[in-house]
Amino acid sequence: MKVVKKRSQVRAKKKLKIRSRVTGSSERPRLSVYRTARHIYVQAIDDQGGVTLACAGSNDRDFSETYGGNIEAAKKVGAMLAARLLDKGIKEAVFDRNGFLYHGRVKALADAAREAGLKI
Repeated sequence: MKVVKKRSQVRAKKKLKIRSRVTGSSERPRLSVYRTARHIYVQAIDDQGGVTLACAGSNDRDFSETYGGNIEAAKKVGAMLAARLLDKGIKEAVFDRNGFLYHGRVKALADAAREAGLKI
């Protein structure tokens, strides 16, 4: 008999595997992405110090769009985070897709951060 796993269980397993390989530092923080149906969020995390250096999301006050669950919103969030990191003097980062497929909104966020000047 085949055991069917829930989507959340599959994502949790992928997340653990990714996190075992990806770590962030103060010079090169980890960009952790989380997406829901209505919003997308990203944090720049220094894992060695245990602090969040910058964050951006589609529900921020600086976010101008009304809906945050599409690719255009993800591009704006990626550009916002890149601008915040560049203001702090951080030019490189590692990307943590957090178990989500590197496709659609997650990819658009990463591409927008690269276009804004962040090296991922």
